[in-house]
Amino acid sequence: MNDRPYSRSTEAVLEAHGTSTKGLNSGEAQRRLAEYGENEVVQASERTPLAIFVAQFNSVLIWVLVVAAVLSAWAGHTVDAVLIVVIVVVNGVFGFVQDYRAERSLEALREMTAPTATVRRDGTTVEIDATELVPGDVIELESGDVVPADGRLLDDIDLEVDEAALTGESAPVSKSPEPVDSDTPLAERESMVFNSTNVTRGRAVAVVTATGMDTEVGSIARELAATEETQTPLQEELDELGRRLGLGVFALAALVIPLLLVQDTPPVEAGLTAVSLAVAAIPEGLPAVVTLTLALGVRRMAEENALVRRLPAVEALGSVDVICTDKTGTLTEGQMTVSRVWVNDAVVEFDEPGGEPPSDRIDLLLRAGALCNDATAEEGDPTEQALVEAAEDRGIDVEALREEQPRTDEIPFSSEQKWMGTIHGDVGYVKGAPEVVLSKSSRVLIDGGPTELTPEAADRIHEQVRTFADEALRVLALAYTENPENMEDDLVFVGLVGMIDPPRTEVADALAATDRAGIDVKMITGDNVRTAAAIAWSLGIGQEVTEGRELDHLDDEELAQRVEEVNVFARTSPEHKVRILKALQEIGHVVAMTGDGVNDAPALKNADVGIAMGVRGTDVAKHASDMVLLDDNYATIERAVERGRAIFDNLWKFVAFLLSANVAEVALVFLASLYGYLVLPAVQLLWINLLTDGLPALALGADPQSGEVMERPPRDPDKGIIERPMLGLIGGAGTVSTVLMLGLMFYVLGGAPAITPYAMTMVFTGFVFLEFEKLYVIRWLRETPTFSNRWFALAVGVSIALQLAVLYTPLNRYFGTVALGLEDWGIVGAVLVVGLPAYLAVALTVKRHLPENEGSREDFH
Repeated sequence: MNDRPYSRSTEAVLEAHGTSTKGLNSGEAQRRLAEYGENEVVQASERTPLAIFVAQFNSVLIWVLVVAAVLSAWAGHTVDAVLIVVIVVVNGVFGFVQDYRAERSLEALREMTAPTATVRRDGTTVEIDATELVPGDVIELESGDVVPADGRLLDDIDLEVDEAALTGESAPVSKSPEPVDSDTPLAERESMVFNSTNVTRGRAVAVVTATGMDTEVGSIARELAATEETQTPLQEELDELGRRLGLGVFALAALVIPLLLVQDTPPVEAGLTAVSLAVAAIPEGLPAVVTLTLALGVRRMAEENALVRRLPAVEALGSVDVICTDKTGTLTEGQMTVSRVWVNDAVVEFDEPGGEPPSDRIDLLLRAGALCNDATAEEGDPTEQALVEAAEDRGIDVEALREEQPRTDEIPFSSEQKWMGTIHGDVGYVKGAPEVVLSKSSRVLIDGGPTELTPEAADRIHEQVRTFADEALRVLALAYTENPENMEDDLVFVGLVGMIDPPRTEVADALAATDRAGIDVKMITGDNVRTAAAIAWSLGIGQEVTEGRELDHLDDEELAQRVEEVNVFARTSPEHKVRILKALQEIGHVVAMTGDGVNDAPALKNADVGIAMGVRGTDVAKHASDMVLLDDNYATIERAVERGRAIFDNLWKFVAFLLSANVAEVALVFLASLYGYLVLPAVQLLWINLLTDGLPALALGADPQSGEVMERPPRDPDKGIIERPMLGLIGGAGTVSTVLMLGLMFYVLGGAPAITPYAMTMVFTGFVFLEFEKLYVIRWLRETPTFSNRWFALAVGVSIALQLAVLYTPLNRYFGTVALGLEDWGIVGAVLVVGLPAYLAVALTVKRHLPENEGSREDFH
């Protein structure tokens, strides 16, 4: 029934839907309501808050942590078990809050639908709840209405509809009941009206062709529901790390317990050693510190007008190498502005300061545009608003002008006649399509006054219209007459006005900055080819344009090649946007998508980072996105990428620090156990992890930007955070720590057959201070100024104070420690002196292999 109604005659559409211009009767409407269901966007597979919360614990690393808690509890170490469980729960709560907020995409779509509809039923016109509309209903629309369903126009009077949220068109679209070609893209289907768009002018009658999920908005909702949530590279790596750690823990336990039992170690002590190895191997604080660091980054980004809705998006920003952006309201201002005017063979630039020279003809042109006009600067048709604003910018008081020359009669604009006329006493003004106004003009205004409009003069005007059109300007002609009774063939042609939705002033600099950072920008818009090409050219994005209809004829391989080569896509549908995004992702790009309309929602949700506009954006776009720009400023994206890269640097630092500490702990406990020593019990290992993984690691999130992050290539998504440089640092620094601690252990034991509380305390304390020394070296490695973060210094100070507390207060009975004397601290200091150059040597070796020092992305330009 709904087979391209826009390309069929009104009679054929009515017949196909079993209806007439009088509408349906109530009985048939009820039958169809039962058949098609209510006219609403349904919400499928909604997750309950409990399901969202439970999903936060579906991670291998979390499972391994739970096993460690169980083992600790089994061995009688209740404090260890409780601490691990608290860390796991806190991490789950953070994730729940973020995911719960992201569950409202489809709900926002439902809120957009019209609450009521004016429909013809039983031969009369009635108002009903919009949810009761069915295919075949005949509806009436007028200015100010929200279209309640998709419909085929039967009749209209000067109908214009704002479809920007659905198609990306920056200006209201004139509608007509005349059928269009069957392959006409969505944005050019002038014979149709679409659910949730807004009538800005005129009246119309339409037959409903689709309701609910069968509408264009419904198809977007269905696509949103079908979109699978994807993980960022860091999330995937943490899951893989969890799997490896889990296998490693079981393998260590299987190896160590038999070895200890063979050495006549009591089974309980062998079990405690296995628990210690498990605690040492697992970075308990990693999920929580990752989450909290990202949350800290989110707070900073919000202060810079970038509101992050999903924490992993912060990490993903550092890998983005393609930004797919809409045109209207994102790269451009989102409103029409007079750019150029033509009077008497002279083009005047209005978008350049001081570009409008004094001229009575220009003033007359703008007065005509302000009087032959139904808008104000605050509201009305965007084209008419632009004329009012141009007049006011010129110093014309439009309100006073309209009082001086009140309108006494008018000829309203219609899409058929393509012009509008107003009469003000003995003068009439006309504006409209240039070819129409020219055909009604007999004279043209020049310096000396009106003169005959010769064919040569008309040709020059037509040529100027084509020039303006090639520059993507929307062109209007203005004329006047002193014989208002005859507006058909006695007009004086005054001039042309060229209007455009101009680029935002800060966009060019932001694009240049992202280009230096190795990020390509691809403009994907529903607007026409000419406008898209002009805006793209002016911003340096590119000149070659591909239309949406061309993409329909490309297979996946051809599409992949096209999206790699072309940066501008015009006349696209929501399906085209998603297909372009998926093609980019298939060939290895990490893609951010900006948008503000309903039509952008599927692409926003599919993108690695979906970025919605906060001011102009629809609720649907915001709820489908990962990040919202509070100021709709493209420059904010560049700052967000910079912040994302800086945050990732901080993540890199503490992941390297954390894992190198765990490697050293495992190696130390394992090697010491081979000599029959349980050098660090589980409670001390957990305390080391708490001190080093806690406040100092979290304070790294507040570290300032490391080096020139926007002069680097994007991070390669195929190379995880735990790659060769980090592995070298983990292995090298871990080896240094292990060797130094084993040396310290054997030194203080002096050949004793069993571990002593004193030896345990020395290794315990030496390990803590050695980790803090290593942390400063890692910050230096990432070009972080040593004293640039007061929070970090405070965190280290607090952690040292806590370590002293477990040595010199009654807490030592719970940790099995003893107080150390000055001579003991001298030994610890000597270990630190030896450790510093060793750590620096490892760091210097690693530094040469960092991605920013190797230029790792081949496409970095």
